[in-house]
Amino acid sequence: MPEGFSLFLEKFQHAVEVVSGIVWGVPFLALLIGTGVFLTFFMRGVQFRTFRHSIDVIRGKFDTPEEEGDLSHFQALSSALSATIGIGNIAGVATAIHYGGPGALFWMWITALVGMATKGVECYLAHRHRVIHSDGSVSGGPMYYIMNGMGQNWKWLGVMFALLAAFASLGSADMVQSNTVSQTLKNDLSVPTWVTGLLMASLVGFVIIGGIRRIGHVAARLVPTMAVLYMIGGLTVLFLNFQNVPEAFKLIFTKAFTPQGQIGGFAGGTFLMALTWGCKRGLFSNEAGQGSAPIAHAAARTKESVREGIVASIGPFIDTIVVCTVTGLVIISTGAWHSGLDSAGNLLNGAALTAWAFETGLSPVLSGGHFIVTMAVPLFAFSTMIAWSYYGDRCVMFLWGRGAILPYRIVFVVCSFLGATLSLPLVWGMADVSNGLMAAPNLIAILFLSGMAKREYNDYLGRMRAGEGSNKPR
Repeated sequence: MPEGFSLFLEKFQHAVEVVSGIVWGVPFLALLIGTGVFLTFFMRGVQFRTFRHSIDVIRGKFDTPEEEGDLSHFQALSSALSATIGIGNIAGVATAIHYGGPGALFWMWITALVGMATKGVECYLAHRHRVIHSDGSVSGGPMYYIMNGMGQNWKWLGVMFALLAAFASLGSADMVQSNTVSQTLKNDLSVPTWVTGLLMASLVGFVIIGGIRRIGHVAARLVPTMAVLYMIGGLTVLFLNFQNVPEAFKLIFTKAFTPQGQIGGFAGGTFLMALTWGCKRGLFSNEAGQGSAPIAHAAARTKESVREGIVASIGPFIDTIVVCTVTGLVIISTGAWHSGLDSAGNLLNGAALTAWAFETGLSPVLSGGHFIVTMAVPLFAFSTMIAWSYYGDRCVMFLWGRGAILPYRIVFVVCSFLGATLSLPLVWGMADVSNGLMAAPNLIAILFLSGMAKREYNDYLGRMRAGEGSNKPR
């Protein structure tokens, strides 16, 4: 790489880090967590009261194939989860612990628990204000409920969200995924990064031509498979290290408020670092309040918008409380976070840290345990990329019409290749900036429309208890 270009990248990375620090300051953290806390109390813990009902809906008990929409409840959730269950569950948790310590996982839990309310409301709003086109296809998301729910005077905020979300789809969703895959395959299998980039770009380009229906069908099969594969490996590590699990939980709770100084590969820090990195990676992982998942849930086949919101609310629980917790416990219980070094003395972060934790944890019964992460990373990344390509093309269609979709998809494929060849800190820094910026207008809209959400949730739950109309299961 030419020296001048390398110098440019260094300066650009520094600028990205500065902007990220501003975006993820106290005001935004208060907005992100505060929105979830407000909705949890304002709607009387609706995410917990409707948890069982959401499972019944996902199982298909209320599916109505004749209604308008592109996806079943399960496919809509799978499409959203294919975007959320991704690199954030492997590399994101590792970077949170690397920089914020074990306590960062506690704050990831908080973003998920209150984020369940946020996710439910934003996905209800997306379905409630979606647009059904003449060909029967559906468009929805924050840009539509900002414009149609808040009024035309707020259209500028919807345009801002769509612009930021389109950029985020290229950065946090596309380039981060391909970058992590390329680094993982390079470290474990010595595959050149450009080869991985070319392969990922080719596969993504092939799938996204099929549109949301193909994405829904692929995701409905891929998400459960990849999650089960990864969870079996993680739970096996925890079983083999069960004596360390209680201490791991203790560290998570105590270090959430009293982080310690640098130890080995742990960067060390303050309470604010644990909070910031936990919230950063919590949002990156479960996307509650970010405004991305509503675009997928808007396509669900149902007349009951609240029902789709209830389905969506379970997403952060599956993503963060279940999958991310397993990753975090594996890293902490095996001591990988403490040393942060592999057998050759290399400092580890991201997916490499998670892989080393699996290798260490499974070593008593299995050699090469890190290959579980090696196999899981491409699956997690690929499903996230194809789902986010749909999010991005809905945003560019909102901004510039259908004619913008093909050029956008071409750029998306190109970024899949570029992301594989750039440095990890630069790509993750760009992701943090884009995630925070796109979430801000969405969170403002959610708060503005929360009164409508509460009224319609209460109406739906009342009809459900009375067994009226479309609330009756098939």
